[in-house]
Amino acid sequence: MELKNKDFLFNLLNTPSPSSQEVEIQKNWINYVKEFADEIRTDHAGNVIGILNPEASFKVLLAGHCDEIGLVINRIDDNGFLHFEKIGGINPKAAVGMKVTVLGYNKTVLGVIGVNAQHHGGLKDDFDLEDLFIDCGYRTKSEAEKFIQIGDLAVYKREPEVLQDRYISGRGLDNRTGAFIVAEVLKRLKSEGCQVGVYAASTVNEETNMGGAYFAAAGIKPTMAIACDVTFATDYPGVDKNKHGDVKLEGGPVLAKGAPINYKINHQLERAAEELDMALQYELTPRMTGTDADRMRLTGQGVPIALVSLPLRYMHSPVETVSISDLEEEIDLLVRMITNLTGNESLNPLEEN
Repeated sequence: MELKNKDFLFNLLNTPSPSSQEVEIQKNWINYVKEFADEIRTDHAGNVIGILNPEASFKVLLAGHCDEIGLVINRIDDNGFLHFEKIGGINPKAAVGMKVTVLGYNKTVLGVIGVNAQHHGGLKDDFDLEDLFIDCGYRTKSEAEKFIQIGDLAVYKREPEVLQDRYISGRGLDNRTGAFIVAEVLKRLKSEGCQVGVYAASTVNEETNMGGAYFAAAGIKPTMAIACDVTFATDYPGVDKNKHGDVKLEGGPVLAKGAPINYKINHQLERAAEELDMALQYELTPRMTGTDADRMRLTGQGVPIALVSLPLRYMHSPVETVSISDLEEEIDLLVRMITNLTGNESLNPLEEN
């Protein structure tokens, strides 16, 4: 199955964007979206927002964060090895033996995360990131410091790949796929038309503090907001579905249900899915969603929110995997839902439309 505009998605996936260092990926996002957006805005957080119908009073904010998990250098030892902490939810076991790209202040450098040979006892069972290090081939601290300093970031060196013409696998699909989806929805709506204002935001910092989403929603003051993120697929060996639910690749987009979610927005999404004869999946978010939706909801006088997620295998690993058909269907779903809006809808749960 061929993904529409695959080159744009792979451009995003190939651009390092660890949380707090998203400028380059945002430039790429702007270059793509400026061809069809009525207006593009940026803010002091680093968000980029493509807009259709900016004069409309009913505003729909779609947020997909562009940042990825990464590593931050916290020490360079006398032998030139780099020690690090995590940016976002790094899994230490997935990091062992990986190649990394170190985004040095003076040069981008290739490195490897060293691993103690099994012949020498291997890694202890309860190892953590502090037991790991990056080897860039330097022999001394002074040699490394010519190119790298404390606070520089690193990401896994991993190229996106297509599996069996049906799946995409690589690093950082959480959540450059979301930034891709909101851009594609905006592009489709530009050609198909809609009656409401649409604000597609490529947000920053979700993996660390969700501050980008707060800035975006506080600045826009949307009538409603939808976070476009990923969620845990449970369709591979070793996952307890009784505990973690039943979510699968090629099963369709995932809607969240729970206290933070505005059920009227979910009803609009379900109506759109019915019209498209599209299957939906569900996840529970009883207290919080753990996504940009949580911060958007608490801006201004409060924003009604929903969460539409892409099923993803192997979360926060170098081989995150999603389905091309799920990607396409999420775009179709959001386009149909927004084209259905008249701008007269009430999202107050106690009011009849």
